[in-house]
Amino acid sequence: MTSPADPPNGAGASGPGLKLLAVTACPTGIAHTYMAAEKLAQAAESLGHSMKVETQGSIGAENVLSDNDVSEADGIIIAADKDVDRSRFVGKRVLVVGVADGIHRPQRLIEQVLDAPVYEGDGSGAGRGGVSGAAASGGGGGGGSKGRSVTYKALMNGVSYMIPFVVVGGLLIAVSLALGGDTTSKGIVIPDDSFWKTVNDIGSIGFELMIPALSGYIAYAIADRPALVPGMVGGWIAAHGELYDSEAGAGFIGAIVTGFLAGYLVLWIKRVKVPKFVQPIMPIIVIPIVATSALGLFFIYVLGEPISWVFEQLTDWLGGLTGTSAAVLGIILGLMIAFDMGGPVNKTAFLFGAGLVSKNPEVMGACAAAIPVPPLGQGLATLLRRRMFDDQERETGLAALFMGFFGITEGAIPFAAARPARVIPANMVGGAVAGAIAGVASVEDNVPHGGPIVAVLGAVGGVPMFFVAVVVGTAVTALVTIGLMSVGGGAVDSGSAPVGVGAAVGVGGSVGGSGASSVAAEPVLAGVGSGGRTGETSGAASGAAGARKAVASPGVAAETGEVEAAPAGQVLSGYLTEQTVKERLAADGKDAAIREMAELLAATGKVADAEELVRAAFAREDQGTTGLGEEIAIPHAKTDAVTAPVVGFARSPEGIEWGAPDGTKARLVFMIAVPEADAGDEHLRILALLSRKLMAEEFRERLLGAGDVEGILGVLGEIE
Repeated sequence: MTSPADPPNGAGASGPGLKLLAVTACPTGIAHTYMAAEKLAQAAESLGHSMKVETQGSIGAENVLSDNDVSEADGIIIAADKDVDRSRFVGKRVLVVGVADGIHRPQRLIEQVLDAPVYEGDGSGAGRGGVSGAAASGGGGGGGSKGRSVTYKALMNGVSYMIPFVVVGGLLIAVSLALGGDTTSKGIVIPDDSFWKTVNDIGSIGFELMIPALSGYIAYAIADRPALVPGMVGGWIAAHGELYDSEAGAGFIGAIVTGFLAGYLVLWIKRVKVPKFVQPIMPIIVIPIVATSALGLFFIYVLGEPISWVFEQLTDWLGGLTGTSAAVLGIILGLMIAFDMGGPVNKTAFLFGAGLVSKNPEVMGACAAAIPVPPLGQGLATLLRRRMFDDQERETGLAALFMGFFGITEGAIPFAAARPARVIPANMVGGAVAGAIAGVASVEDNVPHGGPIVAVLGAVGGVPMFFVAVVVGTAVTALVTIGLMSVGGGAVDSGSAPVGVGAAVGVGGSVGGSGASSVAAEPVLAGVGSGGRTGETSGAASGAAGARKAVASPGVAAETGEVEAAPAGQVLSGYLTEQTVKERLAADGKDAAIREMAELLAATGKVADAEELVRAAFAREDQGTTGLGEEIAIPHAKTDAVTAPVVGFARSPEGIEWGAPDGTKARLVFMIAVPEADAGDEHLRILALLSRKLMAEEFRERLLGAGDVEGILGVLGEIE
């Protein structure tokens, strides 16, 4: 039996040519990691070279490259869609590409590696995260696609680190307001000497840190640790308008701008040639100080002035609208409230409404109705179409619903940062609808706060219409979000630039996304060359050591370790049997094929809820296609709707469009279903075994040509 811990066939074999090394990795660390390893090893062997391949999957690094391996290597290929530590490769030629290139262009990569730049340490030679790989790939759209992938993954890296701050800060603030707040003319106020004021202060710290975290980890993903400090400091400056004479900070859009500016500024500084005696202190002293100072001063003295000017102009403009129709004013306020969720536009509308609470409470009423719509709408979207969102987003959606009730608009920021071109317009439409309804109905809010909580606490006049406005606005936001995501390709935000970044940074669009994106500019499936939201978070729960343990298999002799014939009708440790093999799929589309495969697995009695299995498989597809290329698709699901691991196989002679990166239709379809408890070792082991074996064209041809179920099982029996 071959296990994921075993090197791919040919890896490490000696040959008369070059001594090459490779590292393969994808964000979820499953199929593509091993497919690329197998292809590279096969290509090296066919060209007369030796190659050892280290795989960095979800179960840990395997076949790890030793210091001796590196010292003797003529060149190193990194085929990865996630960060790979290159410090051990200093002085060696390193070619960095996406994992898809390792699968589809292995021979060309081997030919290119001797022309790759010599990696000279942090900031020179091969670029981080595939930047140099994009250039090395050359030609066509490869370079541009890879560049977009790096940008998207940087954005999603920032979003993923920001989410805990949003959730923790928002929920602590919401709880403290609910249990310790009193309604006053200044809003919902918590007494200074109370326990809940302390809780609120802690939550406020979390909220203050979320913008620097977004900016800092965008920068970190682009240029590694030297960019973390300038990114975070830049984000803090963006969030605090008082530093550049503005009553409102630049919000999360400003943080995206500072994150990308910091990242690319650090990359540029890294390219500056400095004397050798200065090199050791560059990443820990020189680069952070220079980049932080330059970015901070640039934002305060160059970008801060326009932000302050925009705030002032918007305030003056709104002041001139007080005599217009209530509906028009409500629409405008709703659009502004929902646009940047705490940024200058949002803050302008809120402060405008708050300033008129005593004279014209209807203005604050329109604001109060629009304030909860973005988080409530995004939370509702995750409930209505769960399969469009990954697990982290669904959890964030629940927190957003809670925050929305308490008028914390920032609960929608993670969704807006991940998919700005889809979420921001949806938020604005819903906010405009809520503001218009509240304006027409003359809803009053007598405190400078929003959300259903103010109505519950008795600060709203016209409570029924207030709730109508909030409910309708929320529904509109949710439905528009779902509609835009469906039109744009599900859970990814392909081809759209985050608002505020623009062409200067060349964003390719959103997660994944996870989960990029990578975020079709950014399909979510790990390893398709454009990155993705890391939607499948198996997370190495079992650990590398656990994954390497011996797995009892009917096809392995206990003492000799020699491969024996598998028991009749059972392969893959008995998970795939005669009962779960189908000669021909009747389905002509991906969704129908998944349903048909789920029915096939349900016949074993190991599926307690077939519909839930289908839903889980669909949810995985929404994170990114499981069409692997080479006419292969491996849909899979981790769900407690399955009582024991089970694997099915079916063929489609005509092929099914599965969205594979190489454009081929799926003719060989495997479906893997495991309980949540088996989502570690067994799930990954099965995927690794399948992906490696299926890389052999001769094996695929025999599998397609097998005459009946018995013949199919005979071919599949070779996997173990």
